[in-house]
Amino acid sequence: MWPRLGYTDAVLIRSSSASATSSVYNFVEEYGRTYHSYKEGEGTIISIKPERERLDLQHSIALRLFGKLALAPLDKPKRVLDIGTGTGIWAIEFATDNPESDVIGTDLSPIQPEYIPKNCRFEVDDAEDEWVFSHPFDYIHSRFMIGAFGDFPKIFRSSIKNLVPGGWAEFQDYYVKMQCVDDSLSGTALERWNNLLLEGVRKLGKNGLAPAKFKQQMIDAGFVDVVERKFALPGNPWAKGQEEKILGTMQMTNIMDGLHGMSMSLFTKVLGWTVDEVDTFLVDVTRDLKDRRIHFYYIVLSVYGRKPT
Repeated sequence: MWPRLGYTDAVLIRSSSASATSSVYNFVEEYGRTYHSYKEGEGTIISIKPERERLDLQHSIALRLFGKLALAPLDKPKRVLDIGTGTGIWAIEFATDNPESDVIGTDLSPIQPEYIPKNCRFEVDDAEDEWVFSHPFDYIHSRFMIGAFGDFPKIFRSSIKNLVPGGWAEFQDYYVKMQCVDDSLSGTALERWNNLLLEGVRKLGKNGLAPAKFKQQMIDAGFVDVVERKFALPGNPWAKGQEEKILGTMQMTNIMDGLHGMSMSLFTKVLGWTVDEVDTFLVDVTRDLKDRRIHFYYIVLSVYGRKPT
């Protein structure tokens, strides 16, 4: 069994960081779901309790889609930072696979497990605040934070400042607007939901289309050797091929498990819908999600770059 590592053992000092024994555990109950209370309101799309399993499912989807934890050309990085670590599963697996690395995961919510590898630790923190780490990193990783960060250029600037010369940063995320190989998505409740979701997060200061600009924004921040890789992720098991059907089933489950949590707070608080209107609408959306005649997919990007030596 891995030893329990106390949060006080972390080797970073942040003006904005919070101890895991503090009031950040006072989660907010709303619409039958639980949301984090640290910087309440910044993560109202994300619900804590049912979200843990879904975040781990997203990790499995990413591993199957990308083939490995990191696509950047790493060479035994000594210090690794995982921004928006969620359940901590990526950080834990990277630490397990790379025992020579010291891995730190940060997130707004302290939902990570108590028993972790000795070379892994977690901190409650907001990556959009000023970064004040004690030492720079060899690799900085962030995945699926499109609904959390409103200023990615700032994240890229903070990342390059906190890398050693020659260190890598990698950002993996969804291009949230659904794609389709034909016109089967047109006019559906699913398409309307996707457009409303993009509208809602835009009103919250977020941009679901931001990953399309990651490459140029990283270059503007000073990164070199920037690489953009795109992957197609089916939205349900409509695609041909066993691997595509597995990925489609996983992604359909991912959306359905998060559908109520992503929609209810956003639609009622931001778009002005009633709870009953949302519930009724989601019945039609769920029906479309399961319809294999709707050939929709997501573009998932991995963009990584190096700090000049």
